[in-house]
Amino acid sequence: MLARNTECDVAVIGLIGERGREVQEFLEDDLGPEGLARSVVVVATSDEPALLRRQAAYLTLAIAEHFRDQGQHVLCLMDSVTRFAMAQREIGLACGEPPASKGYTPTVFAELPRLLERAGPGTEAGGAISGLFTVLVDGDDHNEPIADAVRGILDGHIVMQRAIAERGRYPAVNLLKSVSRTLPGAHNERQNAILRTAKRHLSVYTDMEEMIRLGLPAGIEPGGRCRAAGRAADRGAADPTQGQLHARGRDLRCT
Repeated sequence: MLARNTECDVAVIGLIGERGREVQEFLEDDLGPEGLARSVVVVATSDEPALLRRQAAYLTLAIAEHFRDQGQHVLCLMDSVTRFAMAQREIGLACGEPPASKGYTPTVFAELPRLLERAGPGTEAGGAISGLFTVLVDGDDHNEPIADAVRGILDGHIVMQRAIAERGRYPAVNLLKSVSRTLPGAHNERQNAILRTAKRHLSVYTDMEEMIRLGLPAGIEPGGRCRAAGRAADRGAADPTQGQLHARGRDLRCT
């Protein structure tokens, strides 16, 4: 969807360690002729050697840099950085490196910034690479070594949570755990204030969620307002025509 609908000059997509049967489905159904017309796809499936999977990730960024240096705005999508790290771990262990954090070798954490730091603005040509990199967390642990290292390199992270998906809300984004360091600069002060208010209500709703489900009266503040905010977020994600958050003066109303 992003590769097909985003306003960019070219999309460079790296499928690292993906299941082979999903590649053709992605190209034909998800990307489609419209997306393929302006996309470059680099694929190294999970059955390929570790060296090939590692180099496919670097090739993806090299192609993106080529178009960026021509002054174009590039959308770079990579799925996934975790499988790149696994390939590098396999190479490191074969070379005799000692395992460090959760079996990952030291070169894994040295290679991650070398790969990810290549995204971003270019030179005076005016092009830029907007990178979206997926990370697969082990056992829903968002503090596992790869996720933790990637968070320290990139400008933000969108956290997808299995429990939210199980409630039928898609995309299953955890709004409180997702962070963007560049978003405040893209909004004016009024919009940032609305976001802070919404997050404050959603935070209290999350803390009181079990009590609310057990029948906490809606009129108790901040329970009533936070319950409305939580339900509005769920409705708005499932159906964009509902559950909108409206700013009214200093208050936040949910309809």
